[in-house]
Amino acid sequence: MSSGARAAGARDLIGYAGRVPVADWPGGAKLAVSLCVNFEEGAENSLEAGDAAGEAIGEVMTVIRPGVRDLGQEQLFAYGMRAGVWRVLDALERHRFASTWWMCGHAVERAPQIARAVVAAGHEPAVHGWRWRPHSDFADPAVERASIVRCVQTIEAATGVRPLGFFCRGSQSAATRDLLIDEGFLYDSNALDDDLPYWGESQTGRRILCVPYAYDTNDMKYTHPNGFVTVDEFVRYVSGAIDALIGEGRRGAPKMLTIAYHLRIAGRPARISALTEVCALLAARGSEVWVATRRQIAEHWRARFPVPL
Repeated sequence: MSSGARAAGARDLIGYAGRVPVADWPGGAKLAVSLCVNFEEGAENSLEAGDAAGEAIGEVMTVIRPGVRDLGQEQLFAYGMRAGVWRVLDALERHRFASTWWMCGHAVERAPQIARAVVAAGHEPAVHGWRWRPHSDFADPAVERASIVRCVQTIEAATGVRPLGFFCRGSQSAATRDLLIDEGFLYDSNALDDDLPYWGESQTGRRILCVPYAYDTNDMKYTHPNGFVTVDEFVRYVSGAIDALIGEGRRGAPKMLTIAYHLRIAGRPARISALTEVCALLAARGSEVWVATRRQIAEHWRARFPVPL
C-alpha cells in the first residue's frame, strides 16, 4: 500500500499516493476519533530526578537559573496528578468515551494508584517512555530496550494490563521500531505524517503498524506562542478538523483524527471544557463518528489490512 522503492529507513514522502484504502470503520462511521491523554507528570526533567536542568516547557517561562531546582515548575506539573486527572476522568466518564493514555513509566511508578484508576475506568494504557524524553537520545539499543521493558512492566504491574502501543516525546531513535517489534507491540504512534494507519518500516526493513498522532489538535499548543489561548479557539479548531474529515468520509474516504490532552493543561478549570465541549461535539455526530482507543483502531486495521509480505 505504500511505496517500496526506497532503502529501509529512508523517508516515505509518497504514502498512499492519493489512493487511500477504505477504512470501513465499525458501524459505517465516516471518521475514527482517538482521544488521547498524556500521563507524564512526575517524569519530566527535574533536578529532583537527578537531571542537570529542570523542564523548559511549562505553563510559564521559567526564571530559574540552570542547575537550580525549579520547585514552581515541578508544582505546575504535579497539578496534573493532584487535581487535573480527576477532572479529565470525570469528563470522559460523563460521555462514556474510552481513550488512550500515554503513560511514562516513572510517572506510573510514582502514582500507581492513579494509573490503576485510569485503567479501571476503561481506558487503554500505552507506553510514553520511562521518562518524558525523546528516544532519539538513546545511543545504545540495549539501554533503550531496557527502558521500554521497564516501562511495560511498571504499567502492567500497576494496572493489570500490558500496554501494546508506543509513543515517546519528540522523536524515536533509529532502533526504536525494531525494539517495538521485538517486544511484541501492536502499534507505534510516533508517526505524524498521515490521517490513516499504515504499515511503516523499521531500520531493518521489518513492518510495524503506525497509528498516526497529531500535534495541531493538541492542547499542548496552549503553552506554545503559535497556539491557543482560549477554549473557544481550541474547540473551533478541532471542530473544523471533525467537519472536514467527516466530509471526506461521506465522499468515500474515511480517515482518523487524534485529539490529545495533558493532565496539567486540560485539567485546569479554565480549560476542562476544551475536553467536555469536544466530547459533546463528537456525541452529537452519532454513528458518523467512532470514538475508539488506539488499540481498537490498530486491531481493526490489522484485521482489514494485514501486514504486507
